Amino acid sequence: MTRKEINKALDYIRRHPEIRDVLISGGDPLILPISVLEYVLKQVRIIPHVEIIRIGTRVPVVLPQRIDKPLLDVLERFGPIWLNTQFNHPREITDESAQACDLLLRRGIPINNQTVLLKGVNDQPEIIKALNQKLLRIKVKPYYLFQCDPVIGTEHFRTSIWKGIEIMEQLRGHTSGLAIPHFVIDLPGGGGKVPIVPNYIVSQSNNQITFRNYEGKHFIHHEPRYPGS
Repeated sequence: MTRKEINKALDYIRRHPEIRDVLISGGDPLILPISVLEYVLKQVRIIPHVEIIRIGTRVPVVLPQRIDKPLLDVLERFGPIWLNTQFNHPREITDESAQACDLLLRRGIPINNQTVLLKGVNDQPEIIKALNQKLLRIKVKPYYLFQCDPVIGTEHFRTSIWKGIEIMEQLRGHTSGLAIPHFVIDLPGGGGKVPIVPNYIVSQSNNQITFRNYEGKHFIHHEPRYPGS
């Protein structure tokens, strides 16, 4: 983006006080020249109604050496900044990427992970479970498991939604709740993100609901007699 385009976006945020959370994505903002990134962060941070800045980046995964002191100094200066990265497979968690995440965390920058479900890459429950458990060991929170978007040229990577539901069912009850992300689809046409969850409700009546758990066992939950009280 040109400086003119950046300033236009900043002006829009200034004129809309209902905006409290700004996501800087791209492209990848962490490969910008430091001076450009610093300008954007500074201008967003001085807007009174902006509480949180988020950055979407794959730099900690694919270019961990970029997480150096000059970059860390800038990010720390304009916090609170939340960083969303994208580890898609356990093999991407290397010593170098783990160190990059540790450097960010030590500067007070929390890290969430947004995995994309990819056919033939990570579309097996044991792979996603191993990935999320390794992420927790490097203090990165598994946040989203994304249904792959229908982007031109990537059809061979897309799975069915049912594959994602199957994976989620194999995670629940088989690993820590911290290692279970939200499975979401980004709806076409600007519909936004919608969570997709397995259905654990078997039946319901006026005063009780029958659930199944991760083992397939059924349990009855009794509703309060006076739910409005």
